[in-house]
Amino acid sequence: MELGRLEYLQALVTEFPVTDSTGNKRRCSLALSVWRGSSHTRPFSLAEAKEQVLANLANFAYDPSNYEYLRQLQVLDLFLDMLTEDNETLVEFAMGGLCNLCLDKTNKEYILEANGVEPIINCLSSSNEETVVSAVTTLMFLTTPRSRAQTTALPVVECMLRFSLSANTRLSNLASIFLQDYCSPPQVEEARNLSRHTAVGIPLPKD
Repeated sequence: MELGRLEYLQALVTEFPVTDSTGNKRRCSLALSVWRGSSHTRPFSLAEAKEQVLANLANFAYDPSNYEYLRQLQVLDLFLDMLTEDNETLVEFAMGGLCNLCLDKTNKEYILEANGVEPIINCLSSSNEETVVSAVTTLMFLTTPRSRAQTTALPVVECMLRFSLSANTRLSNLASIFLQDYCSPPQVEEARNLSRHTAVGIPLPKD
């Protein structure tokens, strides 16, 4: 990496594609050279450019040495903003990035203070398996004595009960861990009783 780590990440964030003041959509040039080491140079659509930059940022979020830089560049806010996008790929990468970042105490506190739990819970209804798995895992990491009432709210526990019955082993195992380690027996019982009286719930992701 020729640029310093901070400068490189800053260039990547700066190149995140947006619609300019004239209404013209600019494309991300940096993404063309850094996307998984690709030398591919065809013009990317706005959506593709966004996806590639966000995927790169999510990958950098794996490395704890990048945490301070990513906070400084407000990448956590970018990830949170992308959770409400209609593009499922953007949501997947943003959710994955948050999942990586919230292992850090400072990042965890930032996400909680930014009211990030609600959009993360909304991601449980995604049809994308990766998004849902990242959302469940992130809720685990974000659970603290202060946030537990929100991360293990009744609708969330109901959702985990449904996920625990999924034919998708990966999802069912993760949901079972959530129920066992993060929810009290009375919470689980209340959610189970409520589920018996309603057919409405968060849909399972597609396999």
